Amino acid sequence: MAALAGQNPAHAQNTSSPARNRVPAVAPPAVSNYAARPEVQAFVQQMQERHGLESQALLDLFAQARFDGSIVRLMSPPAPGFKRSWAVYRARFLDALRIREGVRFWRENQAAITRASEVYGVPEAIIVSIIGVETLYGRITGDYRVLDALTVLSFDYPRRAAFFREELESFLLLTRDQPAERLTLKGSFAGAIGLPQFMPGSILRHAVDFDGDGRIDLRASPADVVGSIARFLANHGWRRGEATHFSATLGVDAQIEALVAAGIEPQFTLAQLKERGIGSTEAPPLDMPLALIDLPNGDDPTSYYLGAPNFYVITRYNRSSFYAMAVIELARALAERKG
Repeated sequence: MAALAGQNPAHAQNTSSPARNRVPAVAPPAVSNYAARPEVQAFVQQMQERHGLESQALLDLFAQARFDGSIVRLMSPPAPGFKRSWAVYRARFLDALRIREGVRFWRENQAAITRASEVYGVPEAIIVSIIGVETLYGRITGDYRVLDALTVLSFDYPRRAAFFREELESFLLLTRDQPAERLTLKGSFAGAIGLPQFMPGSILRHAVDFDGDGRIDLRASPADVVGSIARFLANHGWRRGEATHFSATLGVDAQIEALVAAGIEPQFTLAQLKERGIGSTEAPPLDMPLALIDLPNGDDPTSYYLGAPNFYVITRYNRSSFYAMAVIELARALAERKG
């Protein structure tokens, strides 16, 4: 999902897992009419002052927003004791249907995909793979009204309220000239829209009219979709022609915990990693910054890789190393099948 501020906790976890489904039901707010709530009224006032949006029209809109406890439940962290498994997560996305549909989508939209790759420097397979991981090439784009999702998360999900209020603001600006869409536009339970699952702020910042018809349509224009994904990755620093990751070898004295704690943003050269007991069977450029990526496998051994800058760029779409590696491996499978 591009991007819950580049973050998508919804996609980073298996929302159908038993552990998540055991999260207790969420009680509705004491005041069911959002327009009557002081914090919503303050938000409306800010929208009028910042952007000149008519306050009564917004209050009328929020009076029609509906609370849905499943939105908060799906956004909530997994239940205690839940063990992430890269093997399980990987299997969800490297399946026969997704590979077959990905090759079909790629062939049907070859010209636009090739042009997007040439313009923005992002490999064709990565562009196609992201659409497959996000929505199975448009088959699963979400059934929640975006208004409901963003309103609930802005005012009834304190953990991320500040972020979602920014996205709600972007949504109102995005639909400024099509106010009727505010009540009809549907997306994910986090408010992401279309085949690439762009958050409203990402649409405003990164989406592009790639088919040249004078409008951006991430729901029905494959050209706009592939162009926008490629532009998003390029705007976040994609490095043309470089790898996404390398193998990692761990010495007996490897400083694994410290390197994992340092995060997924690349900051160590191969020489610096070797000083910490980490090597590679491959040959990363000596000056390329790298990060140690850990992919837990439940009770089985953790998988480790060296993440390159392009790996980090994919996590700007969704801040999950699981997500980034799933995109990379699906891209490889698609390229092999198509080729």
